[in-house]
Amino acid sequence: MDDLPQHLPAVLDPLRADAAALGFTLSCDARTGALLAALAAARPGARVLELGTGAGEGAAWLLDGMDATASLVSVEQDAEVQGVARRHLGADPRLTLVTGDGGAWLEAYDGPPFDLVFADTWPGKFTHLDRALALVAPGGSYLVDDLDPVPGWPAGHETDVRRLLDELDAPPGFRTVRLAWSTGLLLAVRTGVSEAAAAA
Repeated sequence: MDDLPQHLPAVLDPLRADAAALGFTLSCDARTGALLAALAAARPGARVLELGTGAGEGAAWLLDGMDATASLVSVEQDAEVQGVARRHLGADPRLTLVTGDGGAWLEAYDGPPFDLVFADTWPGKFTHLDRALALVAPGGSYLVDDLDPVPGWPAGHETDVRRLLDELDAPPGFRTVRLAWSTGLLLAVRTGVSEAAAAA
């Protein structure tokens, strides 16, 4: 069976062209994107958080799956790269683009929890993991990608990934599944009450 997605967001081709012109090559895999769209579609009115906008490919998939009442907050440190997403997706009223350090954003955020958290950068994944998990609403999902080894990983990164997988093996209040697919994924679903919800 061909596992490549058959439906692509209409904005994807021009967005990819602009990302390539910047030399940005770290956009999420299309299969991961299709999963993001499906997860977003499963929760009408979903509140979605993306850590690491990049050039906006993940956000494009999320918006493609979200309904009209859903909302997406996407955080990115690199303003130039995020500018691609701003040009192609910024007019969508469901999207809030935040330019800044993801770790600082996670530490400062005091709003309601999210139905889906996609951690595609260091903060919320290799740092600030507990804070990201605390922001997942009951029944909500946390997804991380890029867990399979690839040539060019920096020294020590494989150790970071192994530590992350150990930490996400059985976090309290979550059920997790590792997916040997796309770039290597892990999906965690909250079964209990999130810290953010309990504090509300």
